Amino acid sequence: MIDVVCAVITNDNSEVMLARRSDKRDIGKWEFPGGKIEPGENREQALRREILEELDVEIENLEYFMTVEHTYPDFHLVMHSYTCSIAKGEPVLKEHVASTWLRVEELDQLDWAAADIPIVEKL
Repeated sequence: MIDVVCAVITNDNSEVMLARRSDKRDIGKWEFPGGKIEPGENREQALRREILEELDVEIENLEYFMTVEHTYPDFHLVMHSYTCSIAKGEPVLKEHVASTWLRVEELDQLDWAAADIPIVEKL
């Protein structure tokens, strides 16, 4: 089992930031950025660290959104999502191959990682 957090980052234009990772498991799939919770971190600390590491931005206004559980062929994922906004910086892709900002009603246009689909549906 892997315990992770992800960010539903919104901007002043009511758009959501999405990212596409290049790893072999989800190649070509879109996701909400985030990552693993490290020992000694709470969820919010982990999310702030992961977004800073992956996108080089600081986030604020974290609000719990939902938890998703999904079983991939080789592991079980528990993903805690939070809505938030960028407090400082402009996104720089460090672990993703692409990013975009879309309105909620446009999210179904993308090919999503399986674990992220329930978040898209709830939005």
